[in-house]
Amino acid sequence: MVLTSVEKMVGLQKKTSGIRNICILAHVDHGKTTLADCLISSNGIISSRLAGKLRYLDSREDEQIRGITMKSSAISLHFVKGDQEYLINLIDSPGHVDFSSEVSTAVRLCDGCIIVVDAVEGVCPQTQAVLRQAWLENIRPVLVINKIDRLIVELKLTPQEAYLHLKNILEQVNAITGALFTSKVLEERAEKETESESISDIAPGDQIYDWSAGLEDTDDSHLYFSPDHGNVVFASAIDGWGFGIEHFAKLYSQKIGIKAAVLLKTLWGDYYLNTKAKKIMKGDQSKGKKPLFVQLVLDNIWSLYEAVMKRDKEKIEKIVTSLGLKIGARESRHADPKVHLNAICSQWLPISDAVLSMVCNKLPSPLDITAERVEKLMCVGARTFDSLPPETQELKSAFMKCSSEGTAPVIVFVSKMFAVDAKALPHNKPRPLTQEEIAHRRELAKQRHAEKLAANQGKELSEKPPGENSSEVTGSAGDTKGEEQQLTGQVEIMTSKAMKQEANNKESFIAFARVFSGVVQRGQKIFVLGPKYDPAESLHKLSSQCSATDDLPLVPHMTCCTLENLYLLMGRELEDLEEVPAGNVLGIGGLQDFVLKSATLSTSPACPPFTPLNFEATPIVRVAVEPKHPSDMPQLVKGMKLLNQADPCVQVLIQETGEHVLVTAGEVHLQRCLDDLKERFAKVQISVSAPIIPFRETITRPPKVDMVNEEIGKQQKVAVIHQTKEDQNKIPEGIQVDSDGLVTISTPNKQATLSVRAMPLPEEVTRLLEENSDLIRTMEQLNTSLNEDKKTHEINQKTLDRIKEFKQKLEQNLQGRKWRNAVDQIWSFGPRKCGPNILLYNFESYKKSVWQCLGNAVKEVSKYRDFENSIVSGFQLATLSGPMCEEPLMGVCFTVEKWEMNKVGEMLSISSQDPGECGATEHKQSEDTTLTSGFTDGVYSVNEHQDSSQSVPKSPEKISKHKEDVLLADCYGPFSGQLIATMKEACRYALQAKPQRLMAAMYTCEIMATAEVLGRVYAVLSKREGRVLQEEMKEGTDVFIIKAVLPVAESFGFADEIRKRTSGLASPQLVFSHWEIISSDPFWVPTTEEEYLHFGEKADSENQARKYMNAVSRMQKAPK
Repeated sequence: MVLTSVEKMVGLQKKTSGIRNICILAHVDHGKTTLADCLISSNGIISSRLAGKLRYLDSREDEQIRGITMKSSAISLHFVKGDQEYLINLIDSPGHVDFSSEVSTAVRLCDGCIIVVDAVEGVCPQTQAVLRQAWLENIRPVLVINKIDRLIVELKLTPQEAYLHLKNILEQVNAITGALFTSKVLEERAEKETESESISDIAPGDQIYDWSAGLEDTDDSHLYFSPDHGNVVFASAIDGWGFGIEHFAKLYSQKIGIKAAVLLKTLWGDYYLNTKAKKIMKGDQSKGKKPLFVQLVLDNIWSLYEAVMKRDKEKIEKIVTSLGLKIGARESRHADPKVHLNAICSQWLPISDAVLSMVCNKLPSPLDITAERVEKLMCVGARTFDSLPPETQELKSAFMKCSSEGTAPVIVFVSKMFAVDAKALPHNKPRPLTQEEIAHRRELAKQRHAEKLAANQGKELSEKPPGENSSEVTGSAGDTKGEEQQLTGQVEIMTSKAMKQEANNKESFIAFARVFSGVVQRGQKIFVLGPKYDPAESLHKLSSQCSATDDLPLVPHMTCCTLENLYLLMGRELEDLEEVPAGNVLGIGGLQDFVLKSATLSTSPACPPFTPLNFEATPIVRVAVEPKHPSDMPQLVKGMKLLNQADPCVQVLIQETGEHVLVTAGEVHLQRCLDDLKERFAKVQISVSAPIIPFRETITRPPKVDMVNEEIGKQQKVAVIHQTKEDQNKIPEGIQVDSDGLVTISTPNKQATLSVRAMPLPEEVTRLLEENSDLIRTMEQLNTSLNEDKKTHEINQKTLDRIKEFKQKLEQNLQGRKWRNAVDQIWSFGPRKCGPNILLYNFESYKKSVWQCLGNAVKEVSKYRDFENSIVSGFQLATLSGPMCEEPLMGVCFTVEKWEMNKVGEMLSISSQDPGECGATEHKQSEDTTLTSGFTDGVYSVNEHQDSSQSVPKSPEKISKHKEDVLLADCYGPFSGQLIATMKEACRYALQAKPQRLMAAMYTCEIMATAEVLGRVYAVLSKREGRVLQEEMKEGTDVFIIKAVLPVAESFGFADEIRKRTSGLASPQLVFSHWEIISSDPFWVPTTEEEYLHFGEKADSENQARKYMNAVSRMQKAPK
């Protein structure tokens, strides 16, 4: 096909109904990029012979070497179907789990997606993940079952077996879709129930429970994949063929004489053809007949493959003539039968026609965006659509219309920033010269040649004796001037060349974006809205009609910028555009100073920021980076900033130690980031630390059996006495530890005493706290605004319901005598006020609740009020770094059982509660002032003369004012600081009084391996402390699927080792799953006779927890 011109593409961009924004999603190595190649070759951009070999959208060198896609790339294709023309904006995305963040950026910009599944491997972990992502973004999927040639060539299945295998794959995909749909329906039903409960007050006796789940009433037939719906294509991208059953329905309706509509319904399913009656009958299996799909479709494909593979020339010629194809002599004589096969199949069943026809028929255009999706995009966090300002709600119609009129507000979403070499930008590319430019350059060359000749003549004249001719002397002087000018000209040319080269070496950032409404124009001024931007607040300052060109007041999280360049994304190429109408995907230049990773752009300040992207992978692999030459540090810092902008998932941190840390999603992702840093962004030599493994610290219940699995009885208590005495000696003076772990400690100035106990939280509660960390953060924000009496927007009912449900779940899981009233006594969560640890209060005359936002707020006026934040801060610090290896705590509950303050502390706190109501008499005031200033002496070590001079009685107003200042300073000064430190120490000692354990981060690991290498896979897993959870054989193949868990600490080099040991026959997929307690005690030493006999006096056998703990400590103590 002939290449489509840019002008044609620009014309197609204006017809919104003919635009299809689609992405290709699949598990790694299921054939996405090969399929993309086939679709691109249909536009003449690459040769059809190179499709699958070139991998056009894998433009990075490391993508080509590794053979996997690492980034989302877009390309615009032109497709003609009948008399209609379509513009297809195709985005190819990665399948490797480390790059799943790139999938999220692609999915947000699309209206539909092609799910590709390998016919042999079937549904894999990432297939499930991408189906879930498509579901969450409300985009419609279609299915391509790829690599069907493997069923013929590798597995050597018969057509009947292949049919059953394909049917099984379809069922698996539909089962995932069904599960997602069911969960959605049940959620909606639960919401309706809570609403109806709050509205109606029915007597308990009259209430009748409806047992139906609501699934019977909802129609979900359009969601499922079925060939007769036209949303499934069977293909082999590498061999260039693919078909939907409608192709064969048309073909056979002419041959057999049965209506195409009937064939379309019966070609897939339990139907067979009665050749005598020329009728299609039901029940093929019961009668032992071939299904229609096998008889009319698969048998033909199988016989073609068999003929070509066996080089049966007669049969091939017969097939080619019956299909009316023309095959070149070069292909038919080729040594590789696959080339011949490709030539026949790509003409008979062109994959691009099958897939693009399905995309145009079944996937929506930007005009068909659903109201549900629009509302989801516009509502950030816990806000509902109804709670948005009216001006914002009006923008919904602009989304739905997808209008390209001049009056329509411009709304653009930038899903990621990607770096391109400055040389690749259209204005830097070498272009063919026009006739005028060629003539001009010819004139310049002639002029330069003439000047050179003149200069040479001047030199010859200057070499003659000086007395001969005075005029010659003046001539030579003129020539030297000319030479000087020439030299300066050359210097200028060289400097301009150097500057150009430097500019070309720079990386330019282009925003990967989509226009949801309006027309984007080059040079247009537009608002950039950050993720925390709130239109409700800004509309008080700005009118909804104002534009980015006006002189506006400062609004938080909103800036103005100019769209410098607009680009049409064409895979490896970029084409300049002047304007882009609604519904199109585009690249925007000049946003690198305004957008970090993603942003919303709009001409209307009423536009809300879009919902943040859903990232499947959690960044967990950390490394510290430093330059080999310290002088290169500024370049490294600059390079890391650029890397942070160019990668949607990477995190760049600077720790307290001054280390620069990269946090990535996995080993492959880490390698790509380091390569980019070295070669593209920093361009300096760097040294990288060993991976910094995250751990968590926790406590457990005292064990019932010892290390040799004997019940802990009297024999151990005798031997353990010396150990407990040693432990007690470690505790400094002034700290009391009870036998049941209650720690009592006083502040250094003895003004306050705290008693704290630590208890392990049940696993379910820890999991619940982790899952609801965002909700806890929302609660904290609501409570803060309530405490500060801020006027905030109304808390929507949905958030309150979620908080109530969370509280109920906590109450269900925290039951028993020791957890009585625990949920109501929760003081704080930690670390960072939203972590998986709890602080409880259990002492008299104090009431404080994290559940204030539910309406049970109590304005507390007590002696503790001013210092409660100090206790909470101490708890936050204690949970942020534990005593074993300074790692955060997890699953620990601290209870403050006593908090006593002596008279000075009480005086301080009571007087600071209401400074206006100070003592009635001047004498009382001076007494108080002296008292407090004496207290500050003890803490601040302030000069006594100064204090005494300040406490000389002055006028009552001055004294009370001065007293307020001193009290305020005390409240937030040293006494509160001592309380923080004391609380932190108390928590640490309470933790050490219980059995401590380390928690390791765990990956879930899915490995596909054949039977002969199964033993080697198990050997590698056991060597690396892995644990196999499940092993099952994939139906119809000799492949086993092994599901295991593996500590992140042991995962480095795991994938390479598996591949080496199995000669590439097994490859793992690692996804971060959970935190798991390491059962061994890191401080354990043998105490009983049996343990001495089993482990020896030094207990030299490896203690996994101690090994990890020492490794972390070594890394923290290493010289920075």
